[in-house]
Amino acid sequence: MRMIFKVSYYVRSNYENKQGKSPLMIRIFLNGEMLNVGSSGICIDKKLWNNATNRVKGRSGEVLNLNAQLDNISNSLQTIFKKHEFDEDLTLDKIKSIFLGKNKEKTTFLEFYDKYLEDVKSQVGVGKSIALYHKYSAARNHFAEFLHTKYGRKDLMPGELTHIIIHDFEIYLRTVVCLKPNSATKTLKFFKTVVIFAQKCGVMTHDPFLNHHFHLEPVDRGFLTDEEIQRIMQKKFPTPRLEAVRDAFIFSCFCGLAYIDMANLTHDNIVTLDGKEWIMTKRQKTNVQSNILLLDIPKKIIEKYEGKTKNGRLIPILSNQRMNSYLKEIADVCGINKNLTYHLARHTFATMSLSKGVPIETVSKMLGHTNIKTTQIYARITNKKIEEDMMQLADKLNKFEESATI
Repeated sequence: MRMIFKVSYYVRSNYENKQGKSPLMIRIFLNGEMLNVGSSGICIDKKLWNNATNRVKGRSGEVLNLNAQLDNISNSLQTIFKKHEFDEDLTLDKIKSIFLGKNKEKTTFLEFYDKYLEDVKSQVGVGKSIALYHKYSAARNHFAEFLHTKYGRKDLMPGELTHIIIHDFEIYLRTVVCLKPNSATKTLKFFKTVVIFAQKCGVMTHDPFLNHHFHLEPVDRGFLTDEEIQRIMQKKFPTPRLEAVRDAFIFSCFCGLAYIDMANLTHDNIVTLDGKEWIMTKRQKTNVQSNILLLDIPKKIIEKYEGKTKNGRLIPILSNQRMNSYLKEIADVCGINKNLTYHLARHTFATMSLSKGVPIETVSKMLGHTNIKTTQIYARITNKKIEEDMMQLADKLNKFEESATI
């Protein structure tokens, strides 16, 4: 005999919360028998409830989101029924027990996210960086604030996380948090990683990111010209602290290491092959090997600080935040009108290498990029530099135009 299973909802009209909304309750039916499951976790204005359609009336974004949440609940219950349809002991109580037990196991979405954060934190220093943990944590905190601001809620069930909520979250990141488009996209990508993990764990049965397309806008990375590098190198600084920051910055201008990889360098990372010294390390960000020939300028900087550093480090280095603060001071005293940060040294190395004829594949390997498309960003910069250089050449060739008779 074919079994007939249905899910319906009703408004608990004898109760209203502080916002004047009433909870929606779940009922399930099996071959004509009925059982109350309990609250759906959704509260609505009872005037908007349509008993005929079993859905909230209206076409606003909030209404569409509420109805999508109801669809997810119905789909979860239908999935349980279909999985156990041919069990001899299938009853409404069994379906209810599985549904409620499953939700207890899943807990709420932010509780699941917090567990994911704990797992990432436990791996810091063993394949994961503290910076990565902070990025996942920031995405979680932004989402919690978004839920409170947009919906007046502290949390939601995994089944309630819909495409509309993701859409609203992205708008929130760009408008309320005022993140730049690329920063908002990267935050969503970290958030999506947790959602994908929730799907793999069986906590979520749907994909709220379905048909959501990520788009990163092309960014021209800043870099220093040869003349600007010379200006910083030749400048006499009044304090040893500024001089040490300058030296660390110049070191990366000639080897391309990111701040964290530079900070972790020890003498063990200097390897001699065929009479040549190399910097051999793995990028903490990607765990990709990066091998760079040790040029004369960074070699002199290492020699300058021999025996003057702590913990076996090659050169003294401050926190990234303090380094960047001092670099702004260095830019001012050197008359450089650019946002001087430690990471700019890495961009400078890449641009300088490409502009002087080093093949892009070689530069990509030295930088430890996992994808050559990342290195191609610097190729676009060198094209811009070529354009600037040609314009300067054009100015110098004006005398030919002035004397030309053609």
